[in-house]
Amino acid sequence: MRHADWGVRSPRWAGIAGRETGVCGTTVHYLSSGQGRSGPVHLLVHPMAGSATMWLDLIGPLSALGPVIAPDLPGTLFGHTGTPHHRAARAEPCARFLRAFTARLGITGAVVHGWSMGGLVALLFAEAAPDRVGRLVLACPALPGPLPPGEARFWRFLGRPLLAAGPPVARAVLPLAGRRLLDLKVSRYADPGAWSGGAISPDMTALLADQLREARPQRLGAAVTAFASVVSALFVDRRAVHRAIARVGAPTLLLWGGRDALIGREVADDLAARRPDWRWRDFPEAGHLLPLETPHGYVEAVAR
Repeated sequence: MRHADWGVRSPRWAGIAGRETGVCGTTVHYLSSGQGRSGPVHLLVHPMAGSATMWLDLIGPLSALGPVIAPDLPGTLFGHTGTPHHRAARAEPCARFLRAFTARLGITGAVVHGWSMGGLVALLFAEAAPDRVGRLVLACPALPGPLPPGEARFWRFLGRPLLAAGPPVARAVLPLAGRRLLDLKVSRYADPGAWSGGAISPDMTALLADQLREARPQRLGAAVTAFASVVSALFVDRRAVHRAIARVGAPTLLLWGGRDALIGREVADDLAARRPDWRWRDFPEAGHLLPLETPHGYVEAVAR
C-alpha cells in the first residue's frame, strides 16, 4: 500500500510522504516527514518482515524533533523495497542495506531508532557505520539475553541443524498454508488486547489488517529467512551481537514496555549490566508495540 501523502488514509498521517530512490540497482521505498526542519535526521528501522508503515503513528510526533525517514527493509511482508537476493532479509544484509541507503541520501549523524527485530538491525548498523549514527534508540529490541545452562546446550548442539532444516521446510509449506496464516493474523488484529499491553489507534489497527489482507503468501518465505537470522543471533551464535553491544560508541537510549510478552525483562537487565552507560526508560503499561501505544511518551523520552 502506497500513498504520496498518507493524509489520504488518515488525517493523523497528513504530511507523511511515500518516496522512492535507487540503492545499488534496487528500488527502495521509504516514508518521509519534516524535511527542511532543523535537527538531526531520525532514521526508523521497523521490525523485520514488517514495513515502514508500522511507524506511521510515531512519525508525526517525532518530526517535531527533526526530519524523519523510515525505509522499507528488503524482504518485507507488505513493504515495497526490492529483494535483490534470497539472503537480503537477514539481519546482517539489512544492516549493510542501511549503510548504502544512508549514503545514497547523504545522511550522517542520524538518530537511529530500532524496534523489535529492527533493534538488532539498528545495532549492527551502528557498529558497522559509526559515522552514519549519532545516537541510537532501541525500543523493545530483539537482542540476546541470559540463557539457562540446559537451554544454552540445546542451542549449541541442535541450533544449527534446526535452522538449516527448518526454513526450507517452512518455505515449502507456505504456498499451501500462507493465506490461512495471514487470515489468522488478521483475526488477531481484531482483538488488540490479545497481543498489546495497551491501546493503539483504530487507524493503525485497520491499516495493519488491510495490509495483511493484501499481502502475498509468497512473501512469507522472506519473513522465515528474517526470523531464522534473528533466532540464530539470539540463541545459536550470539558472539557477533555481544561484540556489537560492546563496541557501539553512540549514546544509546533503551526503551522498554513493562507488559512486553515477547522480549523479557531479563534481556533489558542483561543489556543494562553490559552497558551501564546506556540510558534507560521503562513504560510500565506498554507492551511490545510501545512506539504505537505511547507515541508521545516515546517522543518525550527521546527529546530528553
